[in-house]
Parts: sequence; structure tokens; C-alpha cells
Amino acid sequence: MLLSTFAFACMNAAVKHLHDSVGVYQIVFFRALGSLVFTLPLLLKRNIPILGQQRTLLVARGVVGVTSMVLFFSAVKYLSVGTAISLRYLAPVFAAIFAVFFLKERVKPLQWLFFAIAFFGVVVLKGIETSLHSYGLILVLISAVLTGLVYVIISKIGEKEHPLVIVNYFMVIATLTGGVLSIYSWVTPKGIDWLYLSFLGVFGYIGQIFMTKAFQIASTHQVAPMKYVEVIFTILLGVFFFNDAYSIWSLFGIALIILGLLLNLMYKSYQSKPK
Repeated sequence: MLLSTFAFACMNAAVKHLHDSVGVYQIVFFRALGSLVFTLPLLLKRNIPILGQQRTLLVARGVVGVTSMVLFFSAVKYLSVGTAISLRYLAPVFAAIFAVFFLKERVKPLQWLFFAIAFFGVVVLKGIETSLHSYGLILVLISAVLTGLVYVIISKIGEKEHPLVIVNYFMVIATLTGGVLSIYSWVTPKGIDWLYLSFLGVFGYIGQIFMTKAFQIASTHQVAPMKYVEVIFTILLGVFFFNDAYSIWSLFGIALIILGLLLNLMYKSYQSKPK
């Protein structure tokens, strides 16, 4: 999981770097195409039906996912990468709210308290840290809402579809969307930008592979909390490579978001243990 979070942090840093060179739709295009190069051959090699069975849900997951990706990559232009990642991690909160309405799941009172702690972190970030860009904040919060909806759609799909099919739908839709929307604003990458564009797909795929492997060989309550180490890695990369600056209030707000989400994760793990 540590290797996974570091890979995702490197991908986020590459996105930040590329904003000065190419448009957000090109970033989406190369991010998706880079992973599609891995997923499609695996589907063919294992003789897994590419189209799947629940095509409406699979397309919905792809469309919602790519919209969230576009908004998040756009937000990185206005926010430090560490702050953007921290705010995107509010997705499980929105997923829990959506699950109440669409999956008829229950949220315990203590979980609402943990969610409130996380949202108070957002209040600290924006209410006290006046340098936080409002437009970037709106973009990343909508991205988090849509990511939460993605989690619910995947839960609705369940185990009826192979994970590679779900990922492949997402990457195909993202590649087509990014490619078509970038036609009229296409900027031919130059020099080292090609390397950073390749990082998007490679590090994204590596992150997915190691994260999946971590969940396969260890219990969820052991592995899942380590996912938030991505925030630390991303903040460090932002400081060293992009001269990102964080005030004490920014770090306090980020800490509250992560604390609230970690407490919720630990509580859910405790509740799921056999009594």
C-alpha cells in the first residue's frame, strides 16, 4: 500500500507539472490511454468478455468517473496538490450519504460525528486559510461528490463484473472524452513533457496494481488506513518540486479531514468484526 500511495502521489505531481504545458483534457486523455494499454491486453489474454453484462451501470460508472477526473485535474491547477488530494478524500463521506438513498444502507450516529470532523477541516481550510482558491475548492468538492457516486455505482455492480471490465470501461470512456474534447485545444507536447505524460498512465496503473495486491494479502482494516499516506507523499512532492507552501491552518484543516475519515474507517472495521 505504501508503494501504491507513492505511485499515486507521483501521478498527482505529474498532473501538476503538466498544467503549464497542456490542457486538462489532454491530461485526461494520456492518463486514461496509458492505463488502457495495460488493461485491454489483460482482458484479451484472459478471455474476459470486454463488454460485460451490466452495460448501463458500467457506462454510468465511466461517465461519472471521467467527469470527476476532469474536475479534479482542473482543481490541481488552482490548489496545491496536497490540499486537492485531501479534499478529494471526502468522497467516502458523500458515498455514505448516497448509499443511504440508493443502497438503503444505514449510517451510525458516531459516523456522522466523524464526517462532521472531516467537514470542519474543510471549514478551517477555507474559513481561516484565506489563500485557498474558491474556484479550485468548488471543483474538487464536486469531484469528491462524483467520486462518492462512483463508489455507490461500483457497489451496485457488485461482483457480477470482473474488476478489469469496470476499469476498462472507465479508461475507454475517459480516453474518448479526453481525446475528443482536446481536439480544438491540442498542444503538441515537447521534450520532457512526453515523459510526464507517460508517468500518468504508468504510475496510475502501478498504484492500482499494488493497492489491489495489498487488499488481497492483508485485511482491509490493516491496509485501508495506509491509503491516506498518499496525502503526506503528495504534500512532500509539492513542497520540494513546486514550492507549495502550507500554513499551520492549512495543515490543521488537512489533519482534521484525514482524522475524521480515519476514525470512520476504523469504526466501520470494528463494527464488521465478529462479536
